[in-house]
Amino acid sequence: MKKTIITAALSAGIASLLATSALAHAGFSVAEAQGDGYYNGELRIPHGCDGKATTEVSVKIPEGFINAKPKVKTGWKVEIIKGDYQKTYELHGKKVSSGALEFRWTGGEIPDDMFDGFEISGKLSGVEAGASLPFVTTQKCGQDASVTWGDIPAAGQNPHDLEHPVPAIAVIAAEGGHAHGHDAMAMAMPAEEGAGKIGDIALSGGFLKGMLPGQPVGGGFVTLANGGTADDRLVSVSTPGADHVEMHEMTMENDVMKMRKLADGIPVAAGSTVELKPGGLHLMFMGVAKPFREGDKVKVTFTFEKAGAVELTLPVVDPAKVKAGHQHN
Repeated sequence: MKKTIITAALSAGIASLLATSALAHAGFSVAEAQGDGYYNGELRIPHGCDGKATTEVSVKIPEGFINAKPKVKTGWKVEIIKGDYQKTYELHGKKVSSGALEFRWTGGEIPDDMFDGFEISGKLSGVEAGASLPFVTTQKCGQDASVTWGDIPAAGQNPHDLEHPVPAIAVIAAEGGHAHGHDAMAMAMPAEEGAGKIGDIALSGGFLKGMLPGQPVGGGFVTLANGGTADDRLVSVSTPGADHVEMHEMTMENDVMKMRKLADGIPVAAGSTVELKPGGLHLMFMGVAKPFREGDKVKVTFTFEKAGAVELTLPVVDPAKVKAGHQHN
């Protein structure tokens, strides 16, 4: 299977496309990744095909993106098509020459007037900073309609001018010469329960609110501190025990508490600290299969636009001890 790596001249345009037209074209929630670093992001399908609902999504994995894995998605079946890489890579001290070449999700449905995402993780290997990795994506809508997101812009061409630009990840240099290979994963390991660090982002005080039996939605909280000189953004949160996780904000308007979903994530400005707490910014764990109970420990992955992904183990606390700003029952 022939693979393509988009050259540096196209990277900036593609990254701009992903950042500004997430609901117009297919694209990734996390548009950049460090060379030889780990990646976790959501490929978003923006609409159906000529008014028809999407019933199948397939994604080709480019050369240089190894150890690729899809996340289980409720309501969909996923097929992993494996084969040989064009080159041999090193992963955790071992040589690897084969792995996933394509993911294919079937059995679900995305209405034309709605969007949805498919989460993918993996490791970049042997790809220079300034390049972009294209993930040619095909969505099928029943038996007689489909859209292939595979158009690659020419040098200097605006991807917005293409009808179906390819979803891609722009490869950037590792900051400060770190976050390479296995060292990047080591840096992402949590220092203690409810805390961890990835790049310049330190997470602390993380916990989940205990849930009632049969309750499908849970709340989560954490403090984010950006010790670097560049702004960053929390773009996605995930855990195996929930269908998906949303970021929300509670605000008081005319003496009425209102909640809104933060589809673009939570900004964490350089040198700032952002606290997710009851009654303010918080996480909503949707479609929880087994309600969180006091004393449980839950693994949760936080993915940042620039710093990357880190997994924390969050304790579940007694809901009576959580100051209620808004009940999500």
